Amino acid sequence: MALLEVDNIDVFYGDTQILWGVSFKVEKGEIVCLLGANGSGKTTTLKTISGLLKPRRGRILWKGKDITNLPPHARVELGIAHIPEGRRLFPELTVLENLKAAAYIKRAREKLDDTLEMIFNLFPVLKERKNQLAGTLSGGEQQMLAIARGLVLRPELLMLDEPSLGLAPKLVIEVLNLVKRLRDEGYTILLVEQNVLQSLKIGDRAYILETGKIVKAGQAKALLEDPEIKKAYLGL
Repeated sequence: MALLEVDNIDVFYGDTQILWGVSFKVEKGEIVCLLGANGSGKTTTLKTISGLLKPRRGRILWKGKDITNLPPHARVELGIAHIPEGRRLFPELTVLENLKAAAYIKRAREKLDDTLEMIFNLFPVLKERKNQLAGTLSGGEQQMLAIARGLVLRPELLMLDEPSLGLAPKLVIEVLNLVKRLRDEGYTILLVEQNVLQSLKIGDRAYILETGKIVKAGQAKALLEDPEIKKAYLGL
């Protein structure tokens, strides 16, 4: 049984249809990449999984259970954490205050001390800067803090929306390597990215979205060698 299954969802903004029959699965312990150009429906997909949008057709299944009608906070309590595009930090709070503010569910509050220790082992730079205002961190450090805030929720599934957005090329590789390290630590990750090349290098499987439809799917390494993918996304 898959950890997460998106089953044939149609999603609209008002009268405009954004997703058309989108289906895919995420198995425990893997990185699944959801790739495509701007406007292809990647962020809409994550918002639907996290409960911010409701599909007009289709279902969202968590460990085989239909959660399509559950509110967002109930999905967080089940173990689904969504790190949205743009980091969404509290810039006037310190690193430590940002992390503590993320512990708004019971499970997170009860395990906060252990979680902070784990986070500071994973992100030594955040430990060094724990009393620094989040707004004064570099772009890469802010992205690490955004991911760490998601880990405070002790999720089973971490959904990352464009974690490399706006970062210098060197930092893009650093952040995506961090995503791979999280998988190696036992997290399951659904990664939305425009950086197709680097995502396929770290991912286990991938789905390609175009104008709201999945047009290709497979093992990440196989898609790296796919002539259509090379031409459309890798400039090769």
